[in-house]
Amino acid sequence: MALGTVVSRATGLIRQVLQAAALGTGLLASTYNTANNVPTSLYTLLIGGALNAVLVPQLVRARATRPDGGVAYEQRLVTLVVTVLAVGTALAVWAAPGIVGIYMRDTPEKHQEFELTVTFARFLLPQIFFYGLFGIYGQVLNAREKFGAMMWTPVLNNVVLIGMFGVYLGMMTIPEGVEDITDTQVRLLGIGTTAGIAVQALALIPFARAAGFRLRPRFDWRGTGLGASVRAAKWTLLFVLVNQVALAVVTNFANTVDQELPNSGAGYTAYVYAHTIWMLPQSIVTVSLVTALLPRMSKAAAEGRVPDLRADLSRALRVSGVVIVPAGFLFLALGPQISALLFAHGAADPASAEPLGHMLQAFGPGLIPFSAQYLLLRGFYAHEDTRTPFLMATWIAGVNIALATACHLLLPARWAVTGMAGAYTLSYLAGLLLTARLLRRRLGGRIGDGTLGRAHTKLLCAAAPAAALGWSAARACTAAAGSGTWPTALALTAGTITLALTYLVLARLLKIDELRLLFRKPS
Repeated sequence: MALGTVVSRATGLIRQVLQAAALGTGLLASTYNTANNVPTSLYTLLIGGALNAVLVPQLVRARATRPDGGVAYEQRLVTLVVTVLAVGTALAVWAAPGIVGIYMRDTPEKHQEFELTVTFARFLLPQIFFYGLFGIYGQVLNAREKFGAMMWTPVLNNVVLIGMFGVYLGMMTIPEGVEDITDTQVRLLGIGTTAGIAVQALALIPFARAAGFRLRPRFDWRGTGLGASVRAAKWTLLFVLVNQVALAVVTNFANTVDQELPNSGAGYTAYVYAHTIWMLPQSIVTVSLVTALLPRMSKAAAEGRVPDLRADLSRALRVSGVVIVPAGFLFLALGPQISALLFAHGAADPASAEPLGHMLQAFGPGLIPFSAQYLLLRGFYAHEDTRTPFLMATWIAGVNIALATACHLLLPARWAVTGMAGAYTLSYLAGLLLTARLLRRRLGGRIGDGTLGRAHTKLLCAAAPAAALGWSAARACTAAAGSGTWPTALALTAGTITLALTYLVLARLLKIDELRLLFRKPS
């Protein structure tokens, strides 16, 4: 799973670099990225949160307890999800201007940017249906403990988008601003982006058939047990809603910066790119662990084996921390070099990569509480408790909105979105502290019996000095070689190698056993 995710994220990174070269990191890029964020947000709001957190435990339970092995339940559930997605997608396309208005202010001075975002949104909103199709078929496979396909098929989406941006760069004049983009370019970006998601989703169908699932639509939903799924999903819907409210607030504030400083690279697109890079370790390590462990944890909870559930959570936190902790410090130490190497090409002004690097630094330390909180929530989901995660999301979103608003009002436009990245970090630290306390009460004891705290203390003691030495090595290379693509690549390479080797040496001296556990199959 991790290997599939690595390939998927690597091709995704290539796609994003090409995207930045084609569109830059200013206002034009923000119109496309804002519109491309809308279907993801609406899909998550409609059904995505419930798919990821609620339905796997429900599917596992149905397969274990129903006489037909849960076949009829699966058919009804998939039919229900596809129906909701089809109706929701049609309504979203119709309501595109109002939806875009949530994320971007329509003013007389900026009406052209708003209209371009709406046009992009109409092309991109059909992605909602394909995101959902990918999600429900992926969860059907996960419930059968078939994890590989869902990790590998996003590569197909990235290949389509790499080809699309390659055509865009190779055959057309790169527009400098919103007023320069042509209808042909808009259609290429809109249709190509949606086609990538469609290919990704449809590619899962043969894998589901091979695993024994064939969709036969069933609309006899009443009295068949779907009510439990719907009631469980209620709290997950609210969980997603509060997260989307926080995202809408930050997006609106960041788009305001783009309108004030159109070519600075200090607004929404830089925030999106920095967040995407920051999420790579989480996607490769933590999500892979959760995908593998959630069915097992759900079964342990259903059978009342709480000690086994605590052990699984402890193992996941310790093993993921081996990668997540140094990765967070890597972004803190080398964020500017990473952004300059990846995003200072093509339509992107090299100077515009600097704010992105600072945002990556602000996000960096937050990777540790974000990953841990993500894992701890699975302890509640394994018990089919979706109310507590909603309360945690409300707390995190409230802290994030309050801090982001303060950054918007108090900081200069150049630094406002960087401050919002730091606010994101602080909000998840606050969320982790409260989540750990509530989960300890829910499970009747500490997770890991003290080993968890000791393990993370050792990880911090290894990663912090390693990051300091990595930063020093990168600075020394920059001072000696100057600026430019190759000197930046040299500085980043020197800093990363220094950080990695120092971390591994210190981890060995501190006897961090989790390094070996990372590559063992859970028993």
